[in-house]
Amino acid sequence: MPVIPRRICIYSKDVSNITGKSERHARALLSRIRYSLGKARGDLITIHDFCQATKLRPEDVEQFLIN
Repeated sequence: MPVIPRRICIYSKDVSNITGKSERHARALLSRIRYSLGKARGDLITIHDFCQATKLRPEDVEQFLIN
């Protein structure tokens, strides 16, 4: 049975938890990812987008997601 993720979007609090960096650094990282993908300022970043940009495995990232 496949694992169904709780959600598909990642937020700065999640990135801060994953990287151990400040939330400000996490917002900057998400902004750079958004820019590199050609997304607009308010567009959401998916876990898939984040994993592609950081070269992290989705299985590892999903362990750190905050409900």
